Amino acid sequence: MNHVKPTGTRRQWITNAIALAIAFGAGWLAGSRGGASRSLVDMDIKPEMVSADSLSSDSVRKSSIEEVLQLARGALATMSTTCDDYTARFVKQELSSSGTLSEFSEIQLKVQTRLRNETDDAPKRVYLRFTKPANVDGREVIWAEDLHDAKMVVHEAGLLGLVTLRLDPDGLLAMQGQRYPISEIGITRLVEKLIERGEVDRDNPEIDVTIKSGYPFDNVDAQLIQIRRERPGQSEDDFSLAEITFDPNRMLILSYRSFGWPEKPGQTPPLQESYAYHDLAVNVGLTEADFDPANPDYQFP
Repeated sequence: MNHVKPTGTRRQWITNAIALAIAFGAGWLAGSRGGASRSLVDMDIKPEMVSADSLSSDSVRKSSIEEVLQLARGALATMSTTCDDYTARFVKQELSSSGTLSEFSEIQLKVQTRLRNETDDAPKRVYLRFTKPANVDGREVIWAEDLHDAKMVVHEAGLLGLVTLRLDPDGLLAMQGQRYPISEIGITRLVEKLIERGEVDRDNPEIDVTIKSGYPFDNVDAQLIQIRRERPGQSEDDFSLAEITFDPNRMLILSYRSFGWPEKPGQTPPLQESYAYHDLAVNVGLTEADFDPANPDYQFP
């Protein structure tokens, strides 16, 4: 059977139809169908528990925001000289701006960082291939500050993947179901945001910090940093508890989770956002071809 490539009006009709299908779904990165809310109990996401008794052990100790800031600045300085690019299995779940908790998304991620030149201002480049949930398995997204007119290049999974879409990364369609734009993705920006938030809380006496050593993450002997607030603050990204997984050997942050405030005392705090970078490999030698839709390893039409 001969396949006729859509052109002209027909191609534009198909493109518009796919864009509308995405817009009325959960968004390009949310990974949920129809925006259905998932509860904390459904996803079994709970904070790690550190009891008062465990603080007397060698593995858990009291810390401070000042120490967390020092670790974050050290991580950023190390990445500036040692992290040109990386790949990871990125697992995320977050509340959208409308307050809906998405399903877990699992994504094969490639990033060229801004730290790959002497002035730390190289154009950032990102490639994502979704593997979970099943309804988005096969979705691919490319975004680069210096390529493709700085548009998000997207093709959907299944029948919606007939054409390639080019979206404004900060536009309504791209931000559908999202907490942050794609430009915010990655471990470098995560560290920068932790520093920004830590500076605000540096002198806050209502914050308690602990560091647990020997915390397992993949095959890494990591540290779990927990930051607890005594009462709600006024910022948009307020949390009752934040958890940071830190690799002290490579000076890399591997995951970040934050929890909101429970409705009643004694309840498990609700998850707000969770970002984990599994199987993180640094300086793998990514090139411009890794951010090209014409790459033969990709499935862009």
